[in-house]
Parts: sequence; C-alpha cells; structure tokens
Amino acid sequence: MGLVSSRSTTNNHNLYFSKDELSKILNMYSKGVARGEWKDYAIGFNKNNAFFYVFKHSLAGPEFTLNKSFEKKRRKIFYYLKLNSLNKKFENLDTLISSLNRNRIQIIN
Repeated sequence: MGLVSSRSTTNNHNLYFSKDELSKILNMYSKGVARGEWKDYAIGFNKNNAFFYVFKHSLAGPEFTLNKSFEKKRRKIFYYLKLNSLNKKFENLDTLISSLNRNRIQIIN
C-alpha cells in the first residue's frame, strides 16, 4: 500500500468558479444567446486562474474572456475582462458583468 503525502495533494488544487459566480456568468451568457449574439462557451482552469470564454461562432476565437485570477503577492482574487483590445481589472464579478452589459448596450445603440 502506497502512502500519499500531504505535499502531493496540495499541489493539485486549481482555482474554480464558485456556484454563485458560475450562476451569474451563465445568466449573463444565456441573455446573450437569447439575443443571438453568442453561440458557444468554454471553461478552463489552472492553479491560479479560472477562465470563461464566450464565442460568437463555434469555429472562431473567443469574443471575450472572463478571468478569475488569484494574485499571490496581494493574496487576493481579481477578475479580468478581455474584450478585443480592452483588458480591464475588477475587484468583484458583479462590477465586471455590469461593465460588460454597459458595453453591449453602447455597441447596439
């Protein structure tokens, strides 16, 4: 029987979206799908980042990316929005989503 050290299990932790965060993101995504703007999404994870990619077409690159990032130096989680050449940093997800909704309304009008 092999022994599993605590050292090996701590290195395998990834950063994930919480249930509440994922619910907010999917709610925003479903509204974009209902408007006919978005067709697909993808989620990715690694040790210090969780990504949510939104695609306009399944074969194209992502239209924008939401990134939940853990910054070790500050020991804090930040959210990033990468949309075209725009790359903004937010301290909470609600502000990021409201900013994205404002950008969508300005583009449509």
